[in-house]
Amino acid sequence: MTLSERISYIRGLADGLELDQSNKEVKVLNAIIELLDDMALAVESTEELYDELAEQVDAIDEDLTTLEDDFYDECDCCDCDCDDCDDDCDCCDCYDDEDEAYYEVTCGKCEEQICVSEDVLLEGEITCPNCGELLEFDFSGLCEDDCDCGCCCCDDSDDLMS
Repeated sequence: MTLSERISYIRGLADGLELDQSNKEVKVLNAIIELLDDMALAVESTEELYDELAEQVDAIDEDLTTLEDDFYDECDCCDCDCDDCDDDCDCCDCYDDEDEAYYEVTCGKCEEQICVSEDVLLEGEITCPNCGELLEFDFSGLCEDDCDCGCCCCDDSDDLMS
């Protein structure tokens, strides 16, 4: 039984008493019943707004889960959380290169910190996901010309953007 139905029942009981409407006590009783009726309408309205808000929060949660899955590239092939696995994880073959390094880069425009892989850095540029600014990486000049360290910045086959 809803709140409005219960108040209607109480109103019916009061009407069934066939009380003298000019009596002061009856006027107070009727005012209380009217107040209860108004409160029930307010509660029902709040419940409707709550239900609508809960649906919106669920939709946002689903969207956020999708974004997290895309951004963090978690394991989709099994139930494990590969981020918590150690280096000897045999539960899946999600990551071909277990030694892939990630670096934090700060956008010069919005100052958002972005976590990027070494491969992305070597490509030479990335668009900031927060503000859309083009971030460019230039590794030329990090090593001396006669360096034989074998690192990416010394490899002449890679032309990095400046």
